[in-house]
Amino acid sequence: MNLLLDVWREAGQHIEIQVAAARVAPLLARHLPLDALLVRQIDVQRACVDTMAAGSANRARAPKLTRTACTANELEDLLAWCRRGEPLQIPQNPDPSRSHPYAPEGMTGDMLIGPLHRETGPGGLLVMVAAAGRSFSANHVELFRALLAPFAVALESDRRLREMESYRQAAEADRQSLLVRLGRQDISDTIVGAESGLREVMERVDLVARSDVPVLLLGETGSGKEVIARAIHTRSPRVSGPFMRVNCGAIAPELIDSELFGHERGSFTGAVALRKGWFERADEGTLFLDEVGELPLAAQVRLLRILQDGTFERVGGEKPLKVDVRIVAATHRDLQLMVAEGAFRADLWYRMAVFPVELPSLRDRPEDMPALAAHFALRAAKRFGLPILAPTPDDIHVLLTYDWPGNIRELASVINRAAILGNGRKLEITKALWGTPAPPRAAAETPRAEPAPAPPPIPAPIAPAVSPATKQTSDFPTLDAAIANHIETALKMTQGRIEGPFGAAKLLRVNPHTLRARMRKLKVDWKRFRPPPPSPE
Repeated sequence: MNLLLDVWREAGQHIEIQVAAARVAPLLARHLPLDALLVRQIDVQRACVDTMAAGSANRARAPKLTRTACTANELEDLLAWCRRGEPLQIPQNPDPSRSHPYAPEGMTGDMLIGPLHRETGPGGLLVMVAAAGRSFSANHVELFRALLAPFAVALESDRRLREMESYRQAAEADRQSLLVRLGRQDISDTIVGAESGLREVMERVDLVARSDVPVLLLGETGSGKEVIARAIHTRSPRVSGPFMRVNCGAIAPELIDSELFGHERGSFTGAVALRKGWFERADEGTLFLDEVGELPLAAQVRLLRILQDGTFERVGGEKPLKVDVRIVAATHRDLQLMVAEGAFRADLWYRMAVFPVELPSLRDRPEDMPALAAHFALRAAKRFGLPILAPTPDDIHVLLTYDWPGNIRELASVINRAAILGNGRKLEITKALWGTPAPPRAAAETPRAEPAPAPPPIPAPIAPAVSPATKQTSDFPTLDAAIANHIETALKMTQGRIEGPFGAAKLLRVNPHTLRARMRKLKVDWKRFRPPPPSPE
C-alpha cells in the first residue's frame, strides 16, 4: 500500500511523464525484479507506438526512447486488446529480432505489458522488463495491475501539457507573424493615426474594451479592422487570455460547424480524434470573427445561441459545453441591407450590433497619410534589407491624389512596391502607384469623356391639349430623382466625403454603407464633388 501511495505521489507531482517514470522506477525496483520501465503512447493517426518515457533501476543506463510502426491490422488488434484491459506477460525471449509486436524493439527479458486508458479510449501502454535471468510472479502481476491507473493519469497529463505547448507555440508564431505584418516590435505599440484620423474610433475602443459586450466593426476592406479588434483585446481584462482570429469567408460551408464548434471523434468520415473548435480555443479570451457577413444562415443560428447563453455542442456531441468568450465581429458588407434581404438574421444583428464601431476609409484620413507612409516605408526597409528612406513631401502629395479603394492594405503594398523599385536609392511612389513615370496629376486632369449625345426625341403623336394640373404632374420629379438630388447636395457640402465626422453619411444621419449602396443604385458619383488636389510647389 505504501508503494502505491509513493507511485501516485510521484505521478501526480511531476507533470512530465519522463520525470515521473525516472522517479518511480527505482521505487519499484525495491519490490520487483525490475530492469526497465517504459510508458508508450498509441498514435492512431501515425499508426505507431511511441516510447514517451523510460526509467531504470540503474539511472545511468535508462532505455532509449523508440518508435514501433504498426500495420493497419496490428493497430486494430492492439486497440482491441487495450479495450479488453487484460495485461500480458511475455516470457523472456533470447532473440531480439523476434520481439512481441506490442513490446519495444531490443527488449529480451521477461515482460509485463498493460493498457493505459483515457476518457476517449486506449491511450498507451505500460511496459515493465525484468532483469536478466529473472521473471515476474503472480503477485507482481497484481501489483502491475494497480500501477496502470497512476501511469494512465500521468500519460494523459503529459499529453495535455504537450498539447498546450503546441498551442502556445502556434499562438507565438501567429503573434510574430502579425508583428512582421504590422512592422512592430510589440503588439501594444501605438496605432498609427490614433491621435488624429482614428481618434474617435480609439475613444470608442477605450469605452467598450472594459466591458464584455459584443463589438461590431464596420468599414471597407483593408481599413484595419483586425488591428482595432486586437486593440480592444489588449485594453480589456481578457488581455492574458487568447486572441483567436477566424475568417468566416474562408471556411467551406460544410466545415463551418466543425471549425467554429469542434467535433467529436467519429462524428463524420475523417474525424479520427476529438477536435476543439475556435470557441473552445478562445475560452476566457477574445474571438475575432472577420467577415461575419459571409456566415450561412444555419451557422448564424448556432452563433446566436452562444451569444445568448454561452453554450454550444460539438458536431456529433450530445453534451452542452459552456465557454466564456468575448466576440468581436467585423464586416465590410451592409448587414442592415442583408437583414432586409433575408441574407442575415435580424436577431443576430441585434445581438452583435450592441456597440458598432465604424472605421473611416483611408481617403477620409488624409491627415494620417504622412505617418502611415513613413510607418510602411520603415517596415519595408526592415523586411527587404534596404536603407531606411522617408517619403518626401512630393511622395505624400502623390499619395494624396489617389482614391485608395484598398485602404491601408493597398497603401502597404504600394509602399513595398515603391521600396523594391527604388532599390535603396529612393521610394518610387509614382511608378508603384500609377505603373508609369507620369505624375498622377496628368491622370487626374485627363478630361472626362463627354457623354454621348442623346438621340433625337421621337415625335409624339398629336394629342389633345392637357390641363395645367396634368402638365404639372408630368413635370414633377420622381422619388429616386429627389433622393439623388438630396444626396448630391450633401456631397457638395462635404466636398465628396462620405464617412467620418464631416461626411455626408453623418449629415444625412444614415449608415455609410447604406449610403454607398443607395448611391450605387442611383448612379451618384461622389468623385465629382471632391476638390482638385493642390498644385505641387
